[in-house]
Amino acid sequence: MQYILTFVWSFLLITMLNYVVSSINAVPFDFGLGVIVSLVISVLVFIISAILPDESTPDYDV
Repeated sequence: MQYILTFVWSFLLITMLNYVVSSINAVPFDFGLGVIVSLVISVLVFIISAILPDESTPDYDV
């Protein structure tokens, strides 16, 4: 479920950003580019979450 929601949020945010930037630059909106970029961002998020450790650092009393 976390993979699906990560892609959905990535898709929504990247497509919105793509629309706004294309409107500001007066270029045509490309839906396919937003889908491709959101897939890449989703995969990068999954890779980063796999690399980062889950445990917290120990607290040392000084």
